[in-house]
Amino acid sequence: MFKIGDRVVYPMHGAGVIEAIEEKEILGVRKKYYVMKLPVGEMKVMIPIDSILRVGLREVIDKGRIEEVFKVLRNPNGEMSSNWNRRYRYHLEKIKSGDILEVAEVVRNLTRRDRQKGLSTGERKMLENSKQIMVSELLLVQGIDQSEIINALDSIFDSYPE
Repeated sequence: MFKIGDRVVYPMHGAGVIEAIEEKEILGVRKKYYVMKLPVGEMKVMIPIDSILRVGLREVIDKGRIEEVFKVLRNPNGEMSSNWNRRYRYHLEKIKSGDILEVAEVVRNLTRRDRQKGLSTGERKMLENSKQIMVSELLLVQGIDQSEIINALDSIFDSYPE
């Protein structure tokens, strides 16, 4: 059970802070919800408390794991199917896992693919979404400005072969 002020990750949406715990009636059913504010995009999300295990809500990583994320991003090895449909499904499963290292793999793979061959519209949207998810968690863990994280990522991405 989380409490107000906890920093958590909601897979497919990103990291944020629990601002409130509210009880609401929706479609005739009363439930308790976490109200989570996401730092990227200033969005608020309501998550039913009784479904946190199913949706994979988890605490943000600790500072000690940040270097692991950057190691994944710098790693030149990443297998990808040449079939866009298989590649899309493979990456979608990684994002759904909620694991920041898996999301970093998606960011790395799609950024490299974009630089080498370009991306379809669906994959471009997936890249932006996965990057936002990763950046939102890094923001909360590091407590630095979003532009600093983007600059660090860009410097890694600039080292990728064209």
